[in-house]
Amino acid sequence: MATPHILALCGSVRTGGFNKKLLDLAVAEARAQGAEVDAVDPQLLAQLPIYNQDVEAKGWPPLVKDLRDRLARANGLLLASPEYNSSIPGGLKNAIDWVSRPPERLFPEKWVGLMGASPGVFGTARMQPHLRQVMASVGAHVLPTQVHLPRAMEAFNADGSLKDEARRKEVAALVSALVSKLKG
Repeated sequence: MATPHILALCGSVRTGGFNKKLLDLAVAEARAQGAEVDAVDPQLLAQLPIYNQDVEAKGWPPLVKDLRDRLARANGLLLASPEYNSSIPGGLKNAIDWVSRPPERLFPEKWVGLMGASPGVFGTARMQPHLRQVMASVGAHVLPTQVHLPRAMEAFNADGSLKDEARRKEVAALVSALVSKLKG
């Protein structure tokens, strides 16, 4: 049985952001369950050029090529993202647009676990259906369960752990489901 290889991507570029904290917890859980995890620096999203077919025609920009190569090595993804205006943050959507371009189709048959943290009461429940739709359209399989973390400013301890044991178990369950799918 092959070791699961997961690409972890955060939709927030904010230093110390809630979604980076949430993703860090999921990454640690995935590694504890035997998965290899490649955690992308969130600042990469801020550095990617906006998708432009004219730029693509000249060849992949180095950051895009690197992200595409990293996704090609993965058989699953963990995505943690805030919601901006009830939808997907532009940087995350831009990254998906770049790495989903032909000739290689990099998303089909990959499993994806979705998470999101928000200071509001919905905990990214409005954004996740949009992200789920985008991921399905590029051929990925999105796990039916997801993690919505509302009131994120109150959810974490000073060490980055979750205060609520039930929330910690939700993250662990999502990661377990993803690792299980990847192990086949």
